[in-house]
Amino acid sequence: MTAVATNVPARDDVPRSDPGLVIVGTGMAGLALARGVRARDGARPITLITADSGDEYVKPLLSSAVTKGQSVVDLRLRRAPDVAEALDARLRIHTRIDAIDPAARCLHLGAERLPYSQLVLATGATPYCPVATPPEAVDRVFQINDLDDYRRFRAALDGVGRSARIAIVGAGLVGCEYANDLQAGGYRVTLIAPEATPLARLLPARLGEALAAAFARAGIATRFSRQLVALDAAGGSVALRLDDGERSEFDFVLMATGLRPRTGLAEAAGLAVSPAGILTDRRLATSVPAIYALGDVACVGGLDDPARGVSAMYVQPLQASAKALAASLTGTPTEVAYGAWPVVVKTPLLPVVALAPQESPARWRFEGEGEDLAAIAENAASDLVGFALTGRCVRRKVELARAAPALLG
Repeated sequence: MTAVATNVPARDDVPRSDPGLVIVGTGMAGLALARGVRARDGARPITLITADSGDEYVKPLLSSAVTKGQSVVDLRLRRAPDVAEALDARLRIHTRIDAIDPAARCLHLGAERLPYSQLVLATGATPYCPVATPPEAVDRVFQINDLDDYRRFRAALDGVGRSARIAIVGAGLVGCEYANDLQAGGYRVTLIAPEATPLARLLPARLGEALAAAFARAGIATRFSRQLVALDAAGGSVALRLDDGERSEFDFVLMATGLRPRTGLAEAAGLAVSPAGILTDRRLATSVPAIYALGDVACVGGLDDPARGVSAMYVQPLQASAKALAASLTGTPTEVAYGAWPVVVKTPLLPVVALAPQESPARWRFEGEGEDLAAIAENAASDLVGFALTGRCVRRKVELARAAPALLG
């Protein structure tokens, strides 16, 4: 267990009998909650614990930083000591929790026992890698999930020329945004994915094909319907082997193969979890008293109905959750509600906006031509249940979002 790296005491007039609120995680969810609680209660003790540096930044901006010429310093909003001071909170960085003891209401940090009156798990999600990385290639294979990850990746890029060959494995939201960003930064990019088209979870095939065509025109090489089989060290490069037998060498590999909620700590403590995350009710309370879950790790509403729980790994639902939970933790029980929030994908080569239907639609109705396409998802009663937009049709985002059902009403 790492010792306290930042320790800004709570106010002197706070009774020490209350161990206060402990928030595990200082990503956007954890810090949004801390700000919300502090705005409603200026005296309550707050402790934040994080395994990383604790610096504040906006995670979605990482995937457009190369094009904008932003360094890690540019992306950092506040250093950890400034975060702690602004929140009048204790902030423990580079600290890992060994266990939660719900009966004693404390956390095990090595030999230390840290008590809490209320505990919020905002531990986020961890990147999934489909193949093992050989030890000789670990300094050339990256997964970017926080500012510390980006710092390592950017340092590697800065050590090579702009002609470096970069393979991106995964053509979801993260993979497509980094492909666009790195191509615009002058790097030679190859995008590899098992799906037939990019953004397959957000876009019907016709719109995915339009995005793939835009990538190809810009010089991004694509390998769709291909599965990564293995990574091999190849001197100063990394070799990727695909399921069709192709073997290609790259200077760096960026894995963008999805995220899995970090539920291990919660599960070991007896909290109800599922592959979608820690199950909570509409007030973000878990199955164990005084413990809540927030952000990417939470399956909201899943405690009441596991089949209809919502894991919304986007900024707007996160902010709505943090606001509702801050109210609940300060004496005003509040259920969270999510509106219809479309996802804006940062792919300037072809603008994309999508609101994925919660269930498989009965049909997709297409409008437009060329790259300017609108796909309207409808149920059997011809009601709009989702949409996807590309090119100039992204202007219809507000109009269609108003007609769409709420994600969690």
